[in-house]
Amino acid sequence: MSEVDSSDRQASSVEAVVFDVGRVLVRWDMRCLYSKLIDDPVRLDWFCSTVVTEDWHYQHDAGRDLGEMLVERKRAYPDCADLIEAYATRFLETIPGPVQGTHEVVRRLSAKGVPLYAITNFASLFWRQFRPTDPIFDLFRDVVVSGDEKLAKPDPEIYRLAAQRFGHPPHKMLFVDDNLANITAARVLGWQVHHFVEAAALEQDLLNRGIL
Repeated sequence: MSEVDSSDRQASSVEAVVFDVGRVLVRWDMRCLYSKLIDDPVRLDWFCSTVVTEDWHYQHDAGRDLGEMLVERKRAYPDCADLIEAYATRFLETIPGPVQGTHEVVRRLSAKGVPLYAITNFASLFWRQFRPTDPIFDLFRDVVVSGDEKLAKPDPEIYRLAAQRFGHPPHKMLFVDDNLANITAARVLGWQVHHFVEAAALEQDLLNRGIL
């Protein structure tokens, strides 16, 4: 268990579990799309680290207008215009499927009656496209989506909003995220946390806490 969440074993009991989505519940990688469109591995590396990057994508997660982003990026990289457009039209191909083991953990928690929620950095348009494709979210009582709120993790305000929406005090909720900055921000605000690496470690943590 990481240093960030090691002291939570002594924390108060957990009333609800709050999940991140990307790289916790579902796999996400820009290369899953762009490896279909760019044959040259060197150019693929350059494109994903320079043109359609995760930092650039984060702006859309945080609520920036997609059309504005596309125009700006195509102007900067005119030779890549078609590839940049694919980000908008084929985004779901960056999500190849669930993270191994975590959907089963969610189902077990749901079967025990544990309230489930999520906080995700996800653009509004892309979330509306993705949400109907994965029935695991039928088990969640609420999902706070960054693009809807114009707030993105690790901004403390998104955690405050989520706590208000979910109806549980932060110290009674366990927040699960793969991003250390997001985990740290939640911990500072009093949440219990689990820094996600793999489903087996999460399952063991939940067992140790008496949630499973």
